Amino acid sequence: MGAFRVFGVDVKRDYYEVLGVSRGVGDDELKKAFRKLALQYHPDRNPGDREAEERFKELNEAYQVLCDAERRAAYDRFGHAAFEQGGGFDFGAGFAAGFDDMLNDLFGDFFGTGGRRGGRTRARRGQDMQYRLDLTFEEAARGAEKQIEIPRMSPCATCGGQGAKPGTKAKTCGQCRGSGQIRFQQGFFSIAKTCGACNGQGQVIANPCPDCSGGGVQRTQHTLSVKVPAGVDTGSRLKLRGEGEAGAGGGPAGDLYILCQVAEHPIFQRDGNDVVCDVPVSFAQAALGTEVEVPTLNGARKVKVPAGTQGGAAFRLRGLGVPDPASGYDVGDQVVRIIVETPRKLSPKQRELLEEFAKISGEEVHPLSKSFFEKVKSLLG
Repeated sequence: MGAFRVFGVDVKRDYYEVLGVSRGVGDDELKKAFRKLALQYHPDRNPGDREAEERFKELNEAYQVLCDAERRAAYDRFGHAAFEQGGGFDFGAGFAAGFDDMLNDLFGDFFGTGGRRGGRTRARRGQDMQYRLDLTFEEAARGAEKQIEIPRMSPCATCGGQGAKPGTKAKTCGQCRGSGQIRFQQGFFSIAKTCGACNGQGQVIANPCPDCSGGGVQRTQHTLSVKVPAGVDTGSRLKLRGEGEAGAGGGPAGDLYILCQVAEHPIFQRDGNDVVCDVPVSFAQAALGTEVEVPTLNGARKVKVPAGTQGGAAFRLRGLGVPDPASGYDVGDQVVRIIVETPRKLSPKQRELLEEFAKISGEEVHPLSKSFFEKVKSLLG
């Protein structure tokens, strides 16, 4: 079919004639014409038909030239003579760039694989999952063990994840004979496609499980115990291997990521591995000195506040913070910040005594506004 004889000489047919298109045909129409004829004369659709096989080879040869702009231009100018030097066809990079994509689409539809490339897909890893775990400040600082429930895809309990109805088994796929692939080899090229009959599994389930419809997995509510290490904070992420969605076709399960969310505490704040606590004292206590009882994560501690302590002063209680979650040790400190409280309401006697205190100290009771306007006047001249 690829050539006819004239006076004892083999003469190839015109490539445009082979594909049934005109010389001015566009790329899309050319591809469409080849697609239609290649499916018609494909050897798998015409087993044992020598004429169809030769016709298929002729179509491939014609399309390889005409789908490439450079080769097509050479053919339009010189005809078959453009490719006779060197002993025949060149199936190099130019061919692979355009023709291989065409074959991928063509045989993807022919074998029912949607144009997918690649090898066997018997097993597929399950999806990863994420769960937000709410923790109290103390749980995050000291560590905890939490019970959680997650909805996830798990192997079907009825069929054990096999997908077949109990008492039955999956059968070897007759299309690919269990390989999961359909391989086509025709002279100068060879392609392998995922089998569309079994979706690459190599087996076909004739009697699917009634509970999972042959999928082998079901959505279930799963209870897990999560060990939260001491020192985690909001945004910390814990990884539980194999606790995500079940894999398909016997593939491994995905992972579960636990995202920690720590609630605010009414007294404590977190600063790295340190715990900060603001402790209020009165003006008199700050001036005269005192001893205050301070709450910590490990119980109450007494802290001495020296006389004359200013507001914002900080005292450290070593080793009473939270541990570094990466190492499990390197424990931080508790920082006690002193807040000097100014009384909001004064009795007449308290006011009298404070004014007397100010006079003794050589202070004016209301100097602020006076000194401010004096400074403004000096600046403005």
